[in-house]
Amino acid sequence: MASDTPARTSPTIIITGTPGTGKTTTAQLLLEESPIPLTHINVGDLVKERGLHEGFDDEWGSYTVDEDKLLDELEPIASQGGVILDWHTCELFPERWADLVVVLRCNHTQLWDRLEKRGYPLKKIQENNEAEIMEVVAEEARSSYPKEIVVELTSEGTEDLESNVSRIVQWIQAWRETHQSAGTES
Repeated sequence: MASDTPARTSPTIIITGTPGTGKTTTAQLLLEESPIPLTHINVGDLVKERGLHEGFDDEWGSYTVDEDKLLDELEPIASQGGVILDWHTCELFPERWADLVVVLRCNHTQLWDRLEKRGYPLKKIQENNEAEIMEVVAEEARSSYPKEIVVELTSEGTEDLESNVSRIVQWIQAWRETHQSAGTES
């Protein structure tokens, strides 16, 4: 099978979920535990730092992302692999980038408490809580990527966090073995 793009030596992993489900904490722990070097990109922070937005929406307390600028910024990084993309949505990212899409899930009452502790306005807490109940992010992932690369994991406490990172590390090891053996076959 001929391809214009060289085979990646490291995967691109998308960690997504409703705000408050533990994406950034999971990504940071994964960086420490990964058997290969990975780069963690908190997409929300990147949007702010690089001005990849159309301004701040006071009503929602967040930036309105310029999707074209964001994708242009991420393309060279995500397409080469070795990256964890951490964001509350995933459908924007091209299917060709993703080797694994992890959707973190949390009980809505626990999620409500987490968002309150962050000081989110009531309207934003309600919207995010409803999104979790209605499986909005999970459905985005299911409809945007092949089912075999999407995994939903519960993220409600330290045990879940450790178990989730362990599962992703095992997946990375299996991915590398598969891709190394595929690379040695002619």
